[in-house]
Amino acid sequence: MRAERAAAAAAAGSALSEPAPAKINLYLHVVGRRDDGYHLLDSLLVFAAIHDLVVAAPAEELSLAIEGPFAPALAAAGENNLVLRAARMLAEAAALRRGAHLRLIKHLPVAAGLGGGSADAAAALRLLCRLWRLQMPAADLAEIGLRLGADVPACLASQPVLVSGIGERLEPLTAALPEAYFVLANPGNPVPTAPVFRARPPDFRTARPIGAVPTTLVALIDALGRCANDLQATAVRLHPEIGEVLDALGALPGARLARMSGSGGTCFALFASRSAAAAGAGMLARLRPTWWVAATPMLKHDALGAIAARGLDESG
Repeated sequence: MRAERAAAAAAAGSALSEPAPAKINLYLHVVGRRDDGYHLLDSLLVFAAIHDLVVAAPAEELSLAIEGPFAPALAAAGENNLVLRAARMLAEAAALRRGAHLRLIKHLPVAAGLGGGSADAAAALRLLCRLWRLQMPAADLAEIGLRLGADVPACLASQPVLVSGIGERLEPLTAALPEAYFVLANPGNPVPTAPVFRARPPDFRTARPIGAVPTTLVALIDALGRCANDLQATAVRLHPEIGEVLDALGALPGARLARMSGSGGTCFALFASRSAAAAGAGMLARLRPTWWVAATPMLKHDALGAIAARGLDESG
């Protein structure tokens, strides 16, 4: 009956939706480790137009249904799914006794270096603030987000940002990054974050901000060339198929840079145009039909609202 009530509410137009854009680390430096085991990072995060979708309709209790091509990978999480945890924590923080029927439409691969779970949790927080008409201060939402995961505070805004600490220190860019396009590729094997961090060499890089914000693609590629993903070599050693993805992306016509995002296993290649990225994705999908491959633009700093406005039919 609960599902029927939720479906009826959605049909009546009371359902709301919120995109959960993929997070991409253009670079990721590991600069230290705290006594509690958390690593200290220096990273430039951007977001892609491709996304999961979280839908909510009024209900007496909290519930979650998961759909989409990557839904089976989340079945084991059950009540510990980050979307449900975010909902419970928000209701507790606001001292609310309200429910919602939540649907997570999972288009992004799981344990893939795209911050999918964090993005889903952040989308749920934004969405439920709308559904429950909460005026939650941004700092309070970020505090809830950090308790859910280090990437959640950055995912709440889904805008380009320099990240430090364990993910809680966010420095907005002083200028807009140039227009750019990604080809994303994932070989299909989950890559849990913790084993990659545990297996990396025990050395740390000196924190080095990227400097002046690159406003042209040439300048961005040049700046990223002086940086790296400090987890990439370890991830490739543990999962050699990631090296195959990097080689395949780097060989695509028009690819300006190929690198792994996060702790893997999704990798990206940067392109100057939408058409070049689309052609590269098509070529790679034909060569590697078992891989997840997608072409997508990098989100501009104010683009999240435009995606959300497309409504419930948005497929990511």
